[in-house]
Formats: sequence, C-alpha cells, structure tokens
Amino acid sequence: MDLSTTGEPAIVQEDTEVRVGLDLRPGTLTLTRNGKDFAAYHALVQFASVSANPWAAQEVKFSATGPDAKSVALTVDLLNDTYEGPRAGVPAAIWKVAALAATSAGDVGITYAPPGRA
Repeated sequence: MDLSTTGEPAIVQEDTEVRVGLDLRPGTLTLTRNGKDFAAYHALVQFASVSANPWAAQEVKFSATGPDAKSVALTVDLLNDTYEGPRAGVPAAIWKVAALAATSAGDVGITYAPPGRA
C-alpha cells in the first residue's frame, strides 16, 4: 500500500453526535412489532450532546430479519417527545443495547447510565 499520513486524528468534545454500531449475536434479541417477530442482527446507537450537556442515547436503529426472511430496519426513539428524558415503555433489552454501545464509545468521553440508575 502506498499511503502516508501527517498529524494525529482526534475527536473533540465539541462533537455533538456519535453513532456506534454493534453486531448482535444471532438469536439473542427478538423485536416484536404488530405481532410480528424480527431477529435483530445489528444495532446503530446514536448519542448526542447539546450545549456541553451530558451525552444521551437518543435512538437505536436495528437491522433485523423479518418473518419472511427479508431484512428490515426498525428505529426506536429513546428520548421522550420533549427530549428531556427517557421515553416511557422502552424495553430493558433496548437500554442494554444502548449501554453496550456507550461502553464501546467511552473513548470519546461518553458516560452513560440507563434510566433510573444515574
């Protein structure tokens, strides 16, 4: 490979958005929508920080296989409609996905606790 570089890449705290992708072990997470089961195999968690506020997980986009064996995308909003706190009724397993992604994103200064455990 003929490639050279100069400088040292760095992520600055002023970044307001970070996305972390996770490959999920097949068969470990099933999402159910309208009575149909979807086997999740990938999650993309979006974290945001506005005006130097703490980082928050704001959504998870799942890639999943549906009952017809076709791939689908399912998005779960994690913040309530006023963006002031967690959305009610989000299953604990989805918060665990956000926590796993936050652990992977620790190098950019994200600190995270699931709702109720701050």
